[in-house]
Amino acid sequence: MGVEMGLWRADGDKLTRITATVIGLEAQLESYIESDPSMLGETLLIIGRQVTTAHGGYIDLLAIDETAAVHVIELKRDKTPRDVTAQTLDYGSWIATLGRTEITSIFAGYRPGVALEEAFEEQFGDTLPDLVNATQVFTIVAASVDAATERIVRFLNEDFGIPINVVFFRHFHDNGAAYLARTWLVEQDAQMAPTPATKHKTKSREPWNGQDWYVSFGESPAGRHWVDGMTYGFISGGGDKWFSRTLKNLTPGSRVFACIPKAGYVGVGTVLDEAQRFDETSVLHNGVSTALNSLPLQGKYRHEGDEDDDMAEWSVPVEWTHAIPREQAFWKLGMFANQNTAAKMRNQFTIDQVSAAFGLDD
Repeated sequence: MGVEMGLWRADGDKLTRITATVIGLEAQLESYIESDPSMLGETLLIIGRQVTTAHGGYIDLLAIDETAAVHVIELKRDKTPRDVTAQTLDYGSWIATLGRTEITSIFAGYRPGVALEEAFEEQFGDTLPDLVNATQVFTIVAASVDAATERIVRFLNEDFGIPINVVFFRHFHDNGAAYLARTWLVEQDAQMAPTPATKHKTKSREPWNGQDWYVSFGESPAGRHWVDGMTYGFISGGGDKWFSRTLKNLTPGSRVFACIPKAGYVGVGTVLDEAQRFDETSVLHNGVSTALNSLPLQGKYRHEGDEDDDMAEWSVPVEWTHAIPREQAFWKLGMFANQNTAAKMRNQFTIDQVSAAFGLDD
């Protein structure tokens, strides 16, 4: 049975049905959705309009959601219902081959001068996930479709778990006022959630250059002080195995981007030695190898010398290329942050922004 929407005006005890019109509606819907994609039922960031595919087609609208899944939004317009369904899937098969770099390039063409990372954080209040376009969602926008198309979409969605759906819009006019009504073919609560396609994960993730690492310098009044790390050349973490284990992945020659959580980036430097317990670490001070715990540190570092190495404070000596006080920490919307003490820095946007802010040549 076809999906039907009705609208009535209530005048006291009398109901008057308002007749829907489709004249000009589908021509306007693309602009409506672009200006306010939430009319599709969730928060989306539009990343492209009339996007040219490798096969000569044009995707009406592309968007990403808060998980960085890509939404292919195709309007029915003058296409037959079956054609628009096949075309949407065809476009989706091409989109699924694109990696993070290609998605970023599409957005750059759509909004020149704005980084995808910045726009994502502005829209969703969070950092762009490491995996972009790991999954795809397909939405057909129409005033109506035939029964056969409804069966095909339901079959793909409900039996095969392909996240394809039809959203219906109807235009109503009443006493000089215009209204837009919406309903879905497959109820949103029943729609299958997209499943990541493993074979595309590598392309969807930014490549790692094998050198750069993000490190978190977690300050606390009774613990670490960045002024110590900046002055004497080290990063550290501890109090639990979870905080120290990732530091052990750093190797001499690695480049680290030091960030104070909720403050910003404060240093870029080169790792001089592997991670060791804080009480066993030496740093170069005034050109002399000096035991770290013998220096006049402002921080307490209460985990040093703990009998359980998993609970101990661990540290890594670093030669800072550029380091600044906490009060001058650099942060910009869309930059990378991570809950781990050390993580591979794949986010080229962050590397570029920090390097420019710190005046680094590389």
